[in-house]
Amino acid sequence: MTSTSAPHLRILLVDDQPLIRTGFRTILESEPGLEVVGEASNGAEALALAPQLDPDVICMDVQMPVMDGIEATRQLVDSGVGGSILILTTFDRDDFLFQTLQAGASGFLLKTAEAEELIRAVQVLGSGEALLDPQVTRRVLARFSTPGAPAPAQRPDDGSRTSQPTVASQHSASGEATPEATGEAPVTEPPSGMPVPPGGALTGRESEILLLLARGWSNAEIAANLVVGEATVKTHVSNVLMKLGARDRIHAVIWAYENGLVGA
Repeated sequence: MTSTSAPHLRILLVDDQPLIRTGFRTILESEPGLEVVGEASNGAEALALAPQLDPDVICMDVQMPVMDGIEATRQLVDSGVGGSILILTTFDRDDFLFQTLQAGASGFLLKTAEAEELIRAVQVLGSGEALLDPQVTRRVLARFSTPGAPAPAQRPDDGSRTSQPTVASQHSASGEATPEATGEAPVTEPPSGMPVPPGGALTGRESEILLLLARGWSNAEIAANLVVGEATVKTHVSNVLMKLGARDRIHAVIWAYENGLVGA
């Protein structure tokens, strides 16, 4: 159960089926801190309502009359609406997944998910993070990875970092001590050949964190891996997103794959 200190999140439901919207409203408003502030039956209605209601999260169906969820997502993002968009669909299809992510959606969840998963997804997006089911994430990474490149390293399941070297240690094959081992300041130069993002070149530490984001690690896991504070990681992630011009972590990872930083 969410604590009383949890932020209040405003939600806009967009689905052409009234019963679906009613079900989602019932589920979401059963959780303290979640409020459905409006409903729309198609993408065009969502475009009209979103600027008025200023939702934190927009739960968007894909297939709807008048305007589908993919086009509505694209136009909402282009218009500068601040709410994160969670795609909810009964269709587990790659074309829907990739089109909605490229349109600017921050999350993708099947309607077959449990009620608790819907609540968690809205809370995650409302906090400014992005969310994909792990299986969906693997499909995204496979789609955007360099052809023929090895798959990115997987996060250890046992919580140990001994079998998973940090990015810094991977760049220190000569055996020299890494900044984390010596307590020295992290490197400030990006790896050789690193593409320059629209907002300026990433530092070495920002590049490290982008690579760990691409492995699916959370801020807490990155902090433990690099032996820094979680607040420091959040600052670096914000800088990465700003420099990449990325809406959220998912789109930062897509940028990394499209530009060959991961799997090269």
